[in-house]
Amino acid sequence: MKDISFLEKNGVDIKQSLELFGDAQTYNETIGEFLVGIHSKINQLIEMMNNSDMNNYAITVHSLKSDAKYFGFNTLADLALEHETKSKAGDVSYVTAHINDLINETNKAIVLIQEYMNSDETVESANAPAAESTGEVYTNKTILVVDDSNIIRNFVKRIFSEEYNVGTAKDGEEAIEIIKANKDNGLIITILLDLNMPKVDGFAVLEFMRQNGILGEIPVSIISGDSSKETIDRAFTYDIVDMLEKPFTEQSVKMIIEKTMLYKDAQ
Repeated sequence: MKDISFLEKNGVDIKQSLELFGDAQTYNETIGEFLVGIHSKINQLIEMMNNSDMNNYAITVHSLKSDAKYFGFNTLADLALEHETKSKAGDVSYVTAHINDLINETNKAIVLIQEYMNSDETVESANAPAAESTGEVYTNKTILVVDDSNIIRNFVKRIFSEEYNVGTAKDGEEAIEIIKANKDNGLIITILLDLNMPKVDGFAVLEFMRQNGILGEIPVSIISGDSSKETIDRAFTYDIVDMLEKPFTEQSVKMIIEKTMLYKDAQ
């Protein structure tokens, strides 16, 4: 990771961002999630534009705008705001005429973030044909935490960041894309998976892994606030290692991660 002044020198409003994040460490802990998110969103926007789906376009570009503003990429945020305004008005012509401006600015942000993170991962240009996966490609052994709570994702990251790379996904859809991108490199050493998430839930992630024959290859443990017998019984129909109920302690998370990482070696 480069010094955060690298971003400031390249036009990122770090002062504004740090007022929101509180410190550079928290900013750095979440910028990888931002990188994956903006790449995914721009591809979604291209598809929505092609389908003239301005309602969902407006929702998604609003999210892109908020994320970009939060991380100090104000030029991207301003472009996204203009697209949000026009798409809310149903102006397909404007969106079609100016989508490349949004794509190009997003790609600039992606390249800058990758350089800042000193990452070897390659994210394809958003105006290229869609790749099989838009998930982040890891270059080190990684614990993947899948939870819609940013607090939990950062909590687990803080515990293990000195020992392992900790990847995060905020929903099952994002998790599946990350798993697709890394399924052949063996670098996801364990997954800590929430079951109750918007869009695509944890059971869909488990089903995807089972159908693709990687549930045993990448060991998974569950974290969930739903301790009903039905949920527990359903979870254990999959080849998971263990299940941890929320709320949990730092020690209990350490124990379940250690158990999950040892699971594959014991097979």
